[in-house]
Amino acid sequence: MSATKFKIFDVRPQLARGEEPFPLIRSRVDALKAGEGVTIIAPFMPAPLIELLKSEGFQSSMERRADGAWAVSFSREEPA
Repeated sequence: MSATKFKIFDVRPQLARGEEPFPLIRSRVDALKAGEGVTIIAPFMPAPLIELLKSEGFQSSMERRADGAWAVSFSREEPA
């Protein structure tokens, strides 16, 4: 069993410009290969995104960062 490699995607600049980051998140999630994950950095906990990706078979873990932002990591659940 290999460790998942996570790519960081900070959506705070898009949100600060009033842009919707979901299309960029979606493209990154769709491009994930086996053993890869993505960590989204956001100024709030992205609960709708967590629920959506959970329904698509992703697992998530979240952490409140020292700067107040949330880091939410997504990876595909490994088949049992």
